[in-house]
Parts: sequence; C-alpha cells; structure tokens
Amino acid sequence: MEKVQKDYKINKQTMALLTACQLEYETIVMERNRQLYIKRPPLQLIKNACLNAGSSYDGRRSAVIHHTGSKKKVPIPVSPENNIFAFPTCSPDTIPCHWIFLEHIFDIKSAPKKEETAVQSIIVFHNGMQLRLTESKRVLEKQFQRTMFANIKLSSHMSAAQEIVQDHSFDPPEELSPPS
Repeated sequence: MEKVQKDYKINKQTMALLTACQLEYETIVMERNRQLYIKRPPLQLIKNACLNAGSSYDGRRSAVIHHTGSKKKVPIPVSPENNIFAFPTCSPDTIPCHWIFLEHIFDIKSAPKKEETAVQSIIVFHNGMQLRLTESKRVLEKQFQRTMFANIKLSSHMSAAQEIVQDHSFDPPEELSPPS
C-alpha cells in the first residue's frame, strides 16, 4: 500500500472517492492512473473542493435541488466550470457512501449473478477500470441521469452568464478625478 496522505484535492483525474473504514485512512481515491489513501472522509473532500471552486457544498446542493427538484442523493457540481460533477451512491450521511465522478463513466452494468455476493453493479470507467458496487444498476443509472441533468442545467446558466460578461466589458477611466 502507498503512503497515506492527510488531504487530497479533487481534480480532473478523480474518478471516485470510496469510503474506507480503516484506522489509517478514510478514503480511497481512484484516479485515472493511480489509487491514493487519504485520512479525510469522502464528504469532507467534496466539501473542501466545493469551497476551493468558489461555493459551499450546501450552496451547490441547494442550486441542484432548485434546478432539478431532486432532494435525495443530490449530485454535486464540485467545480462546474471545470466540468467536475459527482454523485453519491447513497445518502452522503451514511457510512458506505461513495462518490462517483460523471465524466469518467463509460458504462454501468449489472454484476453477473454469483453465489453469495453483495455486488449488484459494475461501473466501467473510460480507462477500462471497473468498480464493483452493492447498489443496483437501476439506482446508479438514476444517479447518473440526475447528474447529467444537473450538468446540463447548470452549464446552460454558466454559458448565459459568460455571454453577459462578454457583452459588458468594463473600461475604467484613464484618470480618476474627484467630483466638483
């Protein structure tokens, strides 16, 4: 096992944050080319990433609820300007909650029926890695769809805001003089 890190910054390489109930670490980070072990829990990493991207977790969550009507297992636009959207596999308040990052998902499949296994689904990432989960394919597909919808809604608002900013340039006066 690699060295345990105290903290982690979510980025474009982040594919999943997996809850790990270990003494040394609380999160396993799946990136495109590596796995990391982090002392902080996944939800704390999500909240910190939201703040680093300019808003609170609660603010981003409220915005998604406003635009989509989804109130449970709300997907989070961690950094919408960088197209980083994540969804929880179950309620974020529960211990086994994992966070999956939208842009890395290639497919969601049902797990093959085998004797005495809790695995119900498999997420296949674009790089070929697979993540076996206890949630059903139907539940994960619904989360995927909610996150796609949130991405579309928030991206359209961001595009409109960018057009407004581009249309209204601000040229400060060359010299400021006091009022007469």
